[in-house]
Amino acid sequence: MFQVQPLDADVPIFSQLQTEQSPVILVNVLRVAEADIPAMLKAWTQDGEWMKRQPGFISTQLHQGIAGSTVFLNYAVWESVAHYRAAFNDPEFRAAVERYPPSVIVSPHLFKRLSIPNLCVGP
Repeated sequence: MFQVQPLDADVPIFSQLQTEQSPVILVNVLRVAEADIPAMLKAWTQDGEWMKRQPGFISTQLHQGIAGSTVFLNYAVWESVAHYRAAFNDPEFRAAVERYPPSVIVSPHLFKRLSIPNLCVGP
């Protein structure tokens, strides 16, 4: 099972799940021992396939750091916090975290898109 290390200690994922926002982007940084990468990728793939079938799921993309890095970044788009919360709290998903090797440290955080003139298109 993985360990959770918040990106923002003042506003961890569990606090964010209590809010309402639509849409939201889940950014999850995963750190893993090199030997455990295949097992982590297998567990992430199974979770991704399950999440893909959940209401409100839009898309996901997994990235790996370059030059031998063992840091991964998952970027997933959800219609709302409520949709993500339902999937996150589902007993099937909660049981699935046992598939991850113990060296995996996850740092999930929910974000909203911002609108910055001439740079970023907001919601």
